Amino acid sequence: MSKRTKVLVVDDEDIVRESLRDWLEGVGYDVDTAESGEEALRIIKKKKIKIMIADLVMPGINGIELMNEAKKIVPSIAAVIITAHATVQTAITAIREGAHDYIEKPFCPEKVELILEKLVEHQELIEENISLRRQIEDRFLFRGIIAKSPKMLQLIELIKTVAPTNATILVTGETGTGKEVAARAIHHHSQRAAKPFIATSCAALPESLLESELFGHEKGSFTGATERKKGKFEAGDKGTLFLDEIGEINANTQVHLLRALEEKKVTRIGSNEEIPVDVRVITATNKDLRAMVMEGHFREDLYYRLKVVAINIPPLRERREDILPLAEHFVKKYAEENKKDIRNLSPEVIEFMLNYSWPGNVRELANMIEHGVILSKTNAVTMAELPSDIVHPVSSEEKTIEVVTRKHILSVLEETKGNVTKAANILGIQRMTLYNKLKKMSRDVNNLDT
Repeated sequence: MSKRTKVLVVDDEDIVRESLRDWLEGVGYDVDTAESGEEALRIIKKKKIKIMIADLVMPGINGIELMNEAKKIVPSIAAVIITAHATVQTAITAIREGAHDYIEKPFCPEKVELILEKLVEHQELIEENISLRRQIEDRFLFRGIIAKSPKMLQLIELIKTVAPTNATILVTGETGTGKEVAARAIHHHSQRAAKPFIATSCAALPESLLESELFGHEKGSFTGATERKKGKFEAGDKGTLFLDEIGEINANTQVHLLRALEEKKVTRIGSNEEIPVDVRVITATNKDLRAMVMEGHFREDLYYRLKVVAINIPPLRERREDILPLAEHFVKKYAEENKKDIRNLSPEVIEFMLNYSWPGNVRELANMIEHGVILSKTNAVTMAELPSDIVHPVSSEEKTIEVVTRKHILSVLEETKGNVTKAANILGIQRMTLYNKLKKMSRDVNNLDT
């Protein structure tokens, strides 16, 4: 464990300040003390305090108010609240307001040391994040693709190789991996970069309208065709046409698409005139087109025509080195868009992101960060601002068990009038175990009897 971490002890009682300072200095921490919130803020402005231990009840600024002000100065500061009021509501309020933990008077020095050891580990995660930011040049930003992982760096090299050619490209990958971003990067680095990039989703339109969207139609060719319309192939002439969800097109459209690719000509619906087109086609899908070919749902000749070059984008869970650079990019992006001064992610958020499975991939990460930035009231995004359905996903069975457990715990606490020790004895668990359960429940608990 890293020692010499700067710790600030804030308490209006001399004996508490001095005893904590002596103990913590004895185990290797660099300790400052303050007898009031005002003095503590002056110290925080001058010194690089990483952990603050503050009494809840003090003259002037109380512990929670001090914590909130301290976080405005140093968003990454970790706060531990001291309380002589050992009520459930006090503990929950402190955690809800942003404290990392709390201790009760009279307290056990060994317990304080264990809490600080955990916080030091969190601080090391923060340092890692700061180091990552300082080494921004090590990050490989390639036309919207942010990558540090070997898989993505290899993919970028492949894009750079195929971009200058006219080959049709099939981009595969799970939903949210960034298939359109890759297609745009290919276009940007091609000889067609100055010409249009036309993107359309083959699943966004009914089958009856998709061919009109792609190839155009003449006035009066069908009900609702009140005027001549150019299709995407014509609009993208000399440029790039990106067809997303290509696995959704029906057999008839597959025939016409194959003809357009092979002959480089299209015919508008309701016309016999062949129109030459010079379009580079990039398609994308999250389906297994090869399996669809074997099942007879997709033309084999079209499959090979689309897959002159195949690019597969790995899911985010297989390239975890990219998570923090992507998250930092989205924090900056959404903070600027929403005119908010947010620069950091809390250590808990970082730890969560690195261990989460990301079923929605980069798109899910972007949405999560945007949600956090919008709700954040400080300079950092914390776990409290993340979408609850991501942070606490539960099955229906787990949800039922969780609800029953919560109700039982609350009923016992009500019976003991908020006495945690008595409640723990009745429940047959350790007092700290009950406290941990209450912390986990704190998001949903608003009115516990104290």
